[in-house]
Amino acid sequence: MPQLEAIPAIDFQTETYKDAYSRINAIVIEGEQEAHDNYLTLAQMLADKKEELIGLSKMENRHMKGFQACGRNLKVTPDMVFAKEFFSELHGNFQKASAEGKVVTCLLIQSLIIECFAIAAYNIYIPVADDFARKITEGVVKEEYTHLNFGELWLEAHFEESKAELEAANRQNLPIIWKLLNKVADDAQVLGMEKDALIEDFMIAYGEALKNIGFNNRDIMRMSAQGLIG
Repeated sequence: MPQLEAIPAIDFQTETYKDAYSRINAIVIEGEQEAHDNYLTLAQMLADKKEELIGLSKMENRHMKGFQACGRNLKVTPDMVFAKEFFSELHGNFQKASAEGKVVTCLLIQSLIIECFAIAAYNIYIPVADDFARKITEGVVKEEYTHLNFGELWLEAHFEESKAELEAANRQNLPIIWKLLNKVADDAQVLGMEKDALIEDFMIAYGEALKNIGFNNRDIMRMSAQGLIG
């Protein structure tokens, strides 16, 4: 029988790895920080869900601290300036929507787009992570599903009156994810994460979320394609 080619082990101590990790680690730290802030904003917008949303924000804060520990473990300083710029467009759109009282748009950005992006990235990262980061990330990804679930349940319960705003918010924000994936592709590759796998996992998770809310398959195909058009 032909021998299977072994997957080369990743050397977590090379300068190349640490350089790429400084940006990827910063992105997940900033992503969790923004999620913490976004859920606190949503807690003010959805008074009847305030306690639940504050609980989600606290969870995101714990995740951020876990990822900060991952960077310290590898003796890497996260490039937070890069990360803030990375999320600036989504951040700006969330801030604008919250100022206008657009709960549906805010939930689509945070509870669907950002959570699906995070879940896809974490699931692709876990098999290639160092032992310390793997344990942290495995714990985080389980909890991210509860955040995705919050947005799905709220939007499903308000689907008919939310549908038009969801489609508009998708058209505006999904193309940003493609730009972010392109921006991070080279660094992700150094960490052993394939861009195509990231896109595939994101689209599966996002498509399932849209289905759970109430969109049919034709809607999902059309809305997913808007990411590519952007």
